Amino acid sequence: MQKVLLVVAKRPAPGQTKTRLCPPLNSKQAAELYECFLCDTLTIMRGVPDVTPKIVYLPQDADNYFRKLAPDMGLVQQRGESLGERLDNLLTDVLFAGADMAVVINSDSPTLPTAYLIQAFKRLSATDIVLGPTLDGGYYLIGMKEPHPRILREVQMSTPNVLQDTLGLARETGVSVSLLPEWYDVDTIDELDKLRNDINGSQTNSCTCTRAWLRNHLISFER
Repeated sequence: MQKVLLVVAKRPAPGQTKTRLCPPLNSKQAAELYECFLCDTLTIMRGVPDVTPKIVYLPQDADNYFRKLAPDMGLVQQRGESLGERLDNLLTDVLFAGADMAVVINSDSPTLPTAYLIQAFKRLSATDIVLGPTLDGGYYLIGMKEPHPRILREVQMSTPNVLQDTLGLARETGVSVSLLPEWYDVDTIDELDKLRNDINGSQTNSCTCTRAWLRNHLISFER
C-alpha cells in the first residue's frame, strides 16, 4: 500500500513569512522562526514509518532551497490560486498517481505529535476523510483515499469556521470523517506564547530547532 505524507510549505523570506507575528518579531526573525518550524516539521514527518514524504512548496523558484533542506524528500510545486484549490490539486494529483492514501499537514505546528500522523493513516482504512482540528477552528491535517474536490474548494479557508464548514459539507455529500485529537498551529502572538510555554514545560528534546531559536531570542510577548 502506497501512503504519501505531504507538507505545505513556503520558502522563508522576510516580509513574506509569518507576518502576523510582527511585532513582537521583526520580519527577519519571523522568517528565521518559520524556517525552524519547517525543519522541526520535517523531523516529525521522518518519524512516520512506511510513507513517501513530499514537500509541496511555493514560490515556484524555491526548488533548490527545499532540495538542500530535505534531500530525502520529494518536491512538488503548489498549483492553484486559493488554498482550497491548491490542496485539492495536490491531493488529487497524488491519489491519481497511484497513492492509496494521502495525508497533508501544515508547516506551522512544530510540536505536533508524530503519533497523530501515524494515527491519521490508520483512521483512513475505515473512513473517507481524516481531519486534525486546530484550536482556532481550522485543521492542521487532512487525509483522503480518493479526491473530494467540494470538501476543499467550496469551503472558505482561513476563517474560524473552516472545520465546522468542512464537516457540514461532508455530511451534505455523504462523506465519512474521522477527527484526530485537537492541536494548534502558530500564526498569532498568543499562539507563539503558547508554543514557548509548551516548549519550556516539555521534558522531551523534540522541536529542537524551534526550541533553540526561542532560547536564543528573548522575545517579549507584552501587548
